Amino acid sequence: MTEEEKQKQIDAAVERLNAKRDPEVVAKEQEEARIIAEKQAKNHSGTEAARARINPDFLIDDNPQSHIKHVIGVVSGKGGVGKSTVTASLAAAMRQRGFETAVLDADITGPSIPRMFGVHGPAVGDGTYMYPEVAGDGTKIMSINLMLDDEEAPVVWRGPVIAGVVKQFWTETLWGDVDYMFVDMPPGTGDVPLTVFQSLPIDGIVIVTSPQELVQMIVKKAYNMAGMMNVPILGVVENYRYLECPDCGKKISVFGESHIDEVAKELNIPVMAKLPLDPKMAERADHGEIYNNSVAPFDGACDILSIL
Repeated sequence: MTEEEKQKQIDAAVERLNAKRDPEVVAKEQEEARIIAEKQAKNHSGTEAARARINPDFLIDDNPQSHIKHVIGVVSGKGGVGKSTVTASLAAAMRQRGFETAVLDADITGPSIPRMFGVHGPAVGDGTYMYPEVAGDGTKIMSINLMLDDEEAPVVWRGPVIAGVVKQFWTETLWGDVDYMFVDMPPGTGDVPLTVFQSLPIDGIVIVTSPQELVQMIVKKAYNMAGMMNVPILGVVENYRYLECPDCGKKISVFGESHIDEVAKELNIPVMAKLPLDPKMAERADHGEIYNNSVAPFDGACDILSIL
C-alpha cells in the first residue's frame, strides 16, 4: 500500500468517527487546528518550496515578529548596471499594486537604497530587534547606512564580517508582515550572494544587466551561480536600453544594440523589462523619491512576481 493510499484510509476513518460525534465539537476542533496551522506557518518566512531547496544546516530563520511571504534576490554579474535602482523600483512597483514591500540592502560596501527612498538613520531598536526605516510610500528598509553615524563613511570590512551583517539584518530586524522582500545584493558572485542563497528562503532571483557585448558573460555568471545553488531565475531586466531624445523622441542606443533577447532565449528565461536611460528617474532617486517614478516599465516584472 502506498503512502497516498494509507492517508486516504486514515482520512476516511476520521470522517466516519466525526460523523458519530457532536458537529459543534468537531467544528470547534477543526477551527482550533486551522488557527494552530496558521501560527506555525507564520513562524517561518518564505514559501515551503523556497525553504525546501536550502540545506537545513545553512538555513537561518528570521524572528517571531517577522512574517515574510516571498524573498526576491536582485543580482548582477558586474557593477554599474543600475541594480540598486531596479531593486528599489521593483519594491515601489509592487507597493503600488497593494503589496507590503521591504528592501534588505545587502550591498554593504555600496549601500544606496536609503538615499533613493529618502530615509536616514540612525535606525533604532528595543534591545531585542532593530526597526526598519519606512519610506514615504510605506516600503520598509534596512541598510548599513542606517546604522552609521556618518552616511559617507566607508565600510572597510572583510567578507565574513559583511556576510554576518546581512544575516543580522534578516534575523534581528522587526520586519512585521511583508509580502515581498527584495534583497539588493552586491555585484558579482562573492560572499554575500553565497550567504543569501544558502541562508535565506529565496523564491528566485532577478538578474540585471545592460545592453553591451559583455551581456552574455554578465548574465551567465549570475545564471550559473544560481544554478549551482539551486535557486530559480525569475527573469532578466535590461537597464539603460535606450535614451529618448527630448527634442525629437528618437531612441538612441547609448550602450550599443541589445542582445538580451537572444541571451534570454538561449538560457530559457523571460525578459522582465527593458528600461530606458531616464534622467528624470535618476533625479527622483537622487532626491529620495524613487517611488514617484512611473512603474509602467515594470508591469511585466510585477506580473511575474505576482504569481509566485
